[in-house]
Amino acid sequence: MLELDGHGLTLESARQVVFDGTAVAPAPAAVTQVERSRRVVEEIVASGRPVYGINTGFGRLSTTSIPRERLADLQRNIVLSHAVGTGAALSEDGVRALLLFRINSLLRGQSGIRIEPLAYLIDFLNRGIHPVVPVQGSVGSSGDLAPLAHLCLPLLGEGEALHEGEHIDGKEALRRIGRPPLELAPKEGLALLNGTQFMSALAFLFTVRAERLLRSAIAAAALSVEALRGFTAPFGARLQEVRPHPGQASVAASLRDLLSGSGLVDTATEDVQDAYSLRCIPQVLGPAHQALADLARTLSIEVNATTDNPLVFDDGVVLSGGNFHGQVLGLALEAATMAFAEVGAIAERRIDRLLTSPDRGLPLFLVREGGLNSGLMLLQYTAASLVSENRVLAHPALVDSIPTSGGKEDHNSLAPISGRKGLRILDNLERIVAIECLCAAQALDLREPCPLAPATKRLHDRVREFVAPVTHDRTLAPELDRLIAAVAAGEVIRDVL
Repeated sequence: MLELDGHGLTLESARQVVFDGTAVAPAPAAVTQVERSRRVVEEIVASGRPVYGINTGFGRLSTTSIPRERLADLQRNIVLSHAVGTGAALSEDGVRALLLFRINSLLRGQSGIRIEPLAYLIDFLNRGIHPVVPVQGSVGSSGDLAPLAHLCLPLLGEGEALHEGEHIDGKEALRRIGRPPLELAPKEGLALLNGTQFMSALAFLFTVRAERLLRSAIAAAALSVEALRGFTAPFGARLQEVRPHPGQASVAASLRDLLSGSGLVDTATEDVQDAYSLRCIPQVLGPAHQALADLARTLSIEVNATTDNPLVFDDGVVLSGGNFHGQVLGLALEAATMAFAEVGAIAERRIDRLLTSPDRGLPLFLVREGGLNSGLMLLQYTAASLVSENRVLAHPALVDSIPTSGGKEDHNSLAPISGRKGLRILDNLERIVAIECLCAAQALDLREPCPLAPATKRLHDRVREFVAPVTHDRTLAPELDRLIAAVAAGEVIRDVL
């Protein structure tokens, strides 16, 4: 059981909740703080003092006062009216992250809600009831309004959810947690919808996948260096020390470990140095390592922040601000997505070298009887297509702000789009890394017997569990798909790096 208090959630703890099903509960001190902020809202309602989102309309309608007898309708209406997302449903892992981050943020006790809505969300998370949340519709400012509205519809007995693979409606979701439809009190609808948790969930999924994928990309690069009898001097510690970027140093150290004991590296005599796609692996993959670390640091702050509006403080002050704006997450996501697009771009260049390097003792397209057989020629086409697609996806959504709410919300971050296209870039990169692994393994099989490094030998053998050597042309797609799935799951680098 993980206690949440709005302050101490780590990304490692989030992994345990999201992927391993660890249950959560509110810390007693957090419950006290939630109740304290709730009393401030109740005093405002009793006094009739106009405060945004409590007794006024929303967005451009903030000048409209709402009578006390209609305040419950106001909060229910905002959930219903804002649930206009579209597109595919967020993955169940993504919904679990969304629930977790929304619960944790509200437990900071600066949103002015009762503990009851939080109890519903905690029940959903702990019992594996996952509201259906369309992924399109958030502009990443004024919070992730549409996705969070869909997340909260089942609290009202509306909307849809998934439970143990079964599609159920909101009423059935409530029946399964033994609760009646929630009647929202003043401020609660707005507080549930106004926050950065959808974009945070996307950033979290990106971070988890990218960490695993970067390790696979480094291992695949090492296998290519070995297959091409490349030089290891560019990975030496001395070179990194005079340009001490931590990501570059880390990648270079991994390459040294992976290639240690190889009888193939440093045996090329045709040239005195390799092409950039081999020589500059630390300088290209290192920035991806750093961008990912920066994203993780930003996300660690964000998941423990209050990001709705207005905010309620212990002394009775209620402040309207812009903590819901996703710019900080969007910038970190864009940097990481561009960096990982480049990981794929340099990998495609190594794939091309593996296929077209007779000067390094390899037959064209890595097949005997070339001409009769095309070998692995078309794998480079596929990789090039994926790289081109990633270049399009790497265009920053962040610089394309579109105003909303009649101009009242006149600068939006669009960070959720940054997160969504980042995940698509990782989809493509998994395929590119699998292709590089396949080509490098084939190149090694075509060499005279020579001792591989112990680590790359394990990687080579793992690749061969999914794809057999290519001795003549055959349909490779089914085997490639299995290898891609293994890369995505981290199976290819198990016991390798």
